[in-house]
Amino acid sequence: MAQFFSIHPESPQSRLIRQAVEIFRSGGVVAYPTDSSYALGCALGDKNAQERIRTIRGVDESHHFTLVCRNLAEIAVYAKVDNSQFRLLKANTPGSYTFILQASREVPRRLQHPKRSTIGLRVPDHAVTLALLEELNEPLLSMTLMLPGDETPLSEAWEIRDRLEKLVDLVIDAGACDVLPTTVIDLTGEVPQLIRRGKGDPARFGLE
Repeated sequence: MAQFFSIHPESPQSRLIRQAVEIFRSGGVVAYPTDSSYALGCALGDKNAQERIRTIRGVDESHHFTLVCRNLAEIAVYAKVDNSQFRLLKANTPGSYTFILQASREVPRRLQHPKRSTIGLRVPDHAVTLALLEELNEPLLSMTLMLPGDETPLSEAWEIRDRLEKLVDLVIDAGACDVLPTTVIDLTGEVPQLIRRGKGDPARFGLE
């Protein structure tokens, strides 16, 4: 049975943030809010929790996770970032974008694209998410919370609890989220490529 924390969206209660992070560290799967849609997250090194998220989402190994990072410096630990990529990232983080970049040696092979050795990373613009990341002191392994058969991600914590209370360990309620996922931008080529249109404006990268 999932726990349910009501956390202030702008001034997260430190006690609840610490308790939530302990759930991550003990192998838990958590439904948490972001600046785009709700997401499912787990600790970076937890293979079992990773597979639980795949099962909840109804996706196979071809569907990739995102590393949710605290800041641009943390992205640079897990991805190879050149000067032009750095400028784009600096101008658009935090925000509702996921960036596809070449993975560094810090990223386990099981999290990389099997042929391209790439990884998706993002820095969210949400006080609760950033507080979780700061307390955890490492990125979260994450995937948009959109269930099989649904056309949009879940946006209300009460609905997530009703549908997933036996499948996740914690639901964090910080108010309603958007029903749009992040916009996904591939930065591995000579020019940015739009992979998925979501909440973030692709025009900031010269894309429509």
